[in-house]
Amino acid sequence: MFTGLIEETGFLTDFRRGRGIALAVRATRVMEGLRVGDSVAVSGPCLTVEKIEGDRFFASLLPETVEATTIASWQVGRKVNLERALRLGDRLGGHLVTGHVDGVGEVAAVTDRDETRLMELLAPAGLERYLVDRGSVALDGVSLTVRAPQGRRFSVALVRATLAATTLGELHVGDKVNMEADLLAKHIEKLLGRSEGDGDEKYREWLAE
Repeated sequence: MFTGLIEETGFLTDFRRGRGIALAVRATRVMEGLRVGDSVAVSGPCLTVEKIEGDRFFASLLPETVEATTIASWQVGRKVNLERALRLGDRLGGHLVTGHVDGVGEVAAVTDRDETRLMELLAPAGLERYLVDRGSVALDGVSLTVRAPQGRRFSVALVRATLAATTLGELHVGDKVNMEADLLAKHIEKLLGRSEGDGDEKYREWLAE
């Protein structure tokens, strides 16, 4: 489990394709106390540390993970957002993030406004039902607040601190991002018995009862 608050950005130093993908990340802060078997969120996806060498950790990804994320397009030298797993007792400054990416979104527009950057995105089909105004969303592992959702389109505001501490400031129109919807919204949907494709009429009837 993660918070979506990025600890630092690292760099891919190795990227090998096979049945899945194996990669290595060079980092500084997240290496402190890191052990084999620990979890690290790498620009969204939760990866398990398989080996540690100096200032690098190594991890592998199954084809299913590659298909659901932007990882297939990554290359050596890419900057990535890094966060170690949340420990019980830590402050939860962001929101609950699992590191299980729901799909790939796309940057639709970028506008600079004084001290902030407003970014409009297009969510992958099916995830728009989790977009609630002032709700939470994780983009490339970064915890953000949803603004003005309309169908699959929504916006986020990036303050100067977020732009400096993450890779989001380097995104341009057309770039893809790993997107994870709010975990609580998915649990509520499950408890209410709603699934993709259900119409609103069913829930109006349920509320009436």
